[in-house]
Amino acid sequence: MKDFAQLITTIDQTTKTSLKTKALAEYFTRAPDDDKLWTIALFSGRRPKRAVNTTQLREWAAERAGLPLWLLEESYPIVGDLAETIALILPKAEGSSDRSLTHWINFLRALSQAPQEDRKPQILAAWDELDDTERFLFNKLITGGWRIGVSQKLMTRALAEATGQDEASLAHRLMGGWTPDDVSYHNLIEAEDKAADLSRPYPFYLAYQLADGPDPLGDPGDWQAEWKWDGIRGQLILRMGEHHVWSRGEELMTDRFPELARARDFLPDGTVLDGEIVAWDGTQPLPFNTLQKRIGRKTVPKKLLTEAPVILLAYDLLEADGKDLRDTPLRDRRAALKKLIDPLPADAPLRVSEAIDFADWEALAQTRATARDRRAEGLMLKRLDSPYLAGRKKGDWWKWKLDPLTIDAVMIYAQQGHGRRANLFTDFTFAVWDGDALVPFTKAYSGLTDAEFGKITAWVRKNTQQRFGPVRQVTPHHVFEIAFEGIQESPRHKSGVALRFPRMSRWRHDKPLAEANTLDDLKAILSAYG
Repeated sequence: MKDFAQLITTIDQTTKTSLKTKALAEYFTRAPDDDKLWTIALFSGRRPKRAVNTTQLREWAAERAGLPLWLLEESYPIVGDLAETIALILPKAEGSSDRSLTHWINFLRALSQAPQEDRKPQILAAWDELDDTERFLFNKLITGGWRIGVSQKLMTRALAEATGQDEASLAHRLMGGWTPDDVSYHNLIEAEDKAADLSRPYPFYLAYQLADGPDPLGDPGDWQAEWKWDGIRGQLILRMGEHHVWSRGEELMTDRFPELARARDFLPDGTVLDGEIVAWDGTQPLPFNTLQKRIGRKTVPKKLLTEAPVILLAYDLLEADGKDLRDTPLRDRRAALKKLIDPLPADAPLRVSEAIDFADWEALAQTRATARDRRAEGLMLKRLDSPYLAGRKKGDWWKWKLDPLTIDAVMIYAQQGHGRRANLFTDFTFAVWDGDALVPFTKAYSGLTDAEFGKITAWVRKNTQQRFGPVRQVTPHHVFEIAFEGIQESPRHKSGVALRFPRMSRWRHDKPLAEANTLDDLKAILSAYG
């Protein structure tokens, strides 16, 4: 644990990617294999099951520190991290130990199975043999809030440096449904990959946002344009008579989309498709909120299968007949994709996401303006001779999204942020007019500069009407332009609507309170684009 704590301390003390990578690579060179495996697991989202709920943890920490619970609760939003808050208030450890990271993870996993009455003394005993940084990490393992400033991509790069392996190959090894329980470090990283998990997807190729239009991209003839569909990015994998569906977030979603099992009836073994899973009305995608009803379900009832049938709009062929095609130019991958899918019958759960014909960039811009009519978010632009790379690479793939929808709203509640913004009010609730009343309809916490957050924080402190725990009701006064990507009906909200990806795009100092938008304005947007 001490080596791991030193690694995290080093990472925390720098913002330079090169220094973080170096520290991780050195750690992967010297750490025991089981600690390396768990480090990889932690930085790729594979955390141990929570052993203690946070309510109990707060109570035990306050009691051990000899502090009233309310003081810990007041400190938490200021510090911005529960694990750190607890580590800061605990008295110095009475002992010390040099147990490994793997030991403490296994300790917590065993604790999750222990009787409730045994958990408190074991946690208190653990705190008494860990130093401050080790306690912080131990608490992180308990709470599951594992945000240490290391992305999976950075971790993979460091692992490549430490092992001398190709970064893209390592990224592929780390995909899929493995856990430290079913694989060793040697088999995951060092052994030949012949016995790799057959369900394993390829690392997704991600596009950059095109900010200023496509003119700098050069000759339009070098590019393919297609719709940027509003669904779930996924890979459909058919190997050894089985099929698997993976989301871009490396979540196995096979059971949530049983319609895609029929792909085995139409496609040969050794096929991997990249595309967008969408709810489908027979001719075009249904609104995203139709698909959203299925996202959180492990099993899908017949009613939802009927109301929101899904297909895969495929836009790339990554593997054919068991051969990796990612180094093949896009134009050839697309030709092979169309040859594979176009002849399929109409009831197959697969379509090719068709390329858009355009003569020049101006004509394409006019087509892009119709994206919402097609229930798309904008366009994708891909260089025809591009390979399929891993991760976000600038140059060959771009997303040209529509400008967001906007509405002017009144701030009515404010809450402090976390981490470096813990002393600022950054999380706000906004309302629109419904007659003479203000009706809350969304929350937003991004879009302003630090200077603007500082100004609004000073105003909130002077204009608080009531407090509800960490939330403050403020005098209705400030109008903000709220940008969002989509809108849908929501019976759970008083306004009857919910926004997708809301954020503050502008502080409307020029607009008086009475000129903020109305609930009818929101419903008109819902009617047009919902």
